[in-house]
Amino acid sequence: MAQPLLARLREKRPGIKLDVLAPEWVASVAPRMPEVDEVIAVPFRHGALQLGSRWRLARTLKARAYDEAIVLPNSWKAALVPFLADIPRRTGYVGEARYGLLNRLYRRPDKAMRRHYARLAEAPDAEPRQPLPEVRLRVDPAHAAATRTRFGIEGRYAVLCPGAEYGPAKRWPYFPQLAARLGLPTVVLGSAKDASAAAGVGGNNLVGKTTLDEAMDIIAGAELVVSNDSGLMHVAAALGRPLVALFGSSSPEKTPPQAGRSRVLWLKPECSPCFERECPLGHFRCMREMSVDMVLKEVQAL
Repeated sequence: MAQPLLARLREKRPGIKLDVLAPEWVASVAPRMPEVDEVIAVPFRHGALQLGSRWRLARTLKARAYDEAIVLPNSWKAALVPFLADIPRRTGYVGEARYGLLNRLYRRPDKAMRRHYARLAEAPDAEPRQPLPEVRLRVDPAHAAATRTRFGIEGRYAVLCPGAEYGPAKRWPYFPQLAARLGLPTVVLGSAKDASAAAGVGGNNLVGKTTLDEAMDIIAGAELVVSNDSGLMHVAAALGRPLVALFGSSSPEKTPPQAGRSRVLWLKPECSPCFERECPLGHFRCMREMSVDMVLKEVQAL
């Protein structure tokens, strides 16, 4: 979601040093972005204040003498580190009433997240020039091939991503039936938290067995990717793989995959998007009524 912002900053400010501060669990994505000079991985847990750790990080950042920090999360604690680091220009959306912590404030959030972040490269009252830069991740072919060999992956294959960190309402329940009808060997990817969603899918089940970096190498060689709305969905689109993205409780109007070789399947019943972790009405129609035949039709269209 942030890469168009990084690319636009490169366009507007040639020669800048552009570093990315990211949680450890996702930091390995940023080095594959050509716009990024350096990645600083931090061990912050979601929802945890960890004030001592943030203060120590701020001291480290102060020594680097950054001119500006652009804060993407809306939380108060995310804006605390650049404030403690005495970074002179601290940019971001108002979010959780971050007056004072940030001194270049943006309002009017955009429902499309790529536009929402890209606005931060402009003046607070300006809109980003369209079209936005494309999202693209780099791949080292030799490194990717070695990763696939290490996991016993050869020839043509499809990658299935049956998990979704956010919750069950984003998980399509028919991946086992799809795998049986695809006509391609399947590799199943996800984090250890996705083990229950991946149960019974079959194929080469690597859920919880790869790093994110290894998963990206595997996705880069896939003939096809079918994924719920998840981080791996966005990775597949950014790697230019043929992708069928399945949406239920969330909205492709807000967080669509990069356009190109991607097809979105969204039934959009009257209750969708609800953005809930579990179906609040109990019927789960947004995913339950999405048949394997519907998904195969999108696969054939690719």
